Amino acid sequence: MAKKEVTVEQKLRALYDLQLIDSRVDEIRNVRGELPLEVEDLEDEVAGLNKRLEKLNADLETIDDSIKNKKNLIEEAKALIKKYGEQQKNVRNNREYNSLSKEVEFQELEIQLAEKHIKEHKAQIIQKNEIIGQTKEKLSERNDHLTHKKGELDAILAETEKEEQALISKSEAYQKDIEDRLVAAYKRIRENVKNGLAVVPIERGASGGSFFTIPPQVQMEIASRKKIITDEHSGRILVDQELAKEEKEKMQTLFSKL
Repeated sequence: MAKKEVTVEQKLRALYDLQLIDSRVDEIRNVRGELPLEVEDLEDEVAGLNKRLEKLNADLETIDDSIKNKKNLIEEAKALIKKYGEQQKNVRNNREYNSLSKEVEFQELEIQLAEKHIKEHKAQIIQKNEIIGQTKEKLSERNDHLTHKKGELDAILAETEKEEQALISKSEAYQKDIEDRLVAAYKRIRENVKNGLAVVPIERGASGGSFFTIPPQVQMEIASRKKIITDEHSGRILVDQELAKEEKEKMQTLFSKL
């Protein structure tokens, strides 16, 4: 559906109203600041620490299983040594005796090696438990910090979310009453300038937020509200101070009702 014909002044007022609404949304988001990102980073860190704990506990289980296997091997080796010792009592010659002696020696070496591995595994368990303790301590600290930051964020969201959503709806509604090309230009300027200010009033002979003086002739043209004029330095759309004051008062009333 075609948009109704409006005067340049009405377009300027609508654009400045849109700017005031979007600036209010920006203010709300600035209050939140980096909190959402901080919460997200903390959640990622907590998830990483939990994953690390899972791996460390899995490693401990593997080491425990290995120790059990080595203990079983020692028991089996002891049983074989006993068996070979019994067989040595009934040998018929030195060759059989020496062969059994070698088997006993081999099993004794197996026991020594298994005991060495058990000792190493027990040292690994001590080391892993130390790391687990440190990781749990860090996890507890990070969880406390996350709870605190989430509380801060939830409080701000509870305070501002309703107003933010109402403002976003208003912004969308105001955009529908402005020509598409002007909305596109407005959004493009907003993305390219500091603080997202695409429409600014004349303040002390310069465009808002700028130190560049606007010639008196151009100021008169802006005040006449007969055409849309942009600042040659920043590209911002310019409105006169009186119009800005009137629209600010109107929008303050609107904001107070949200």
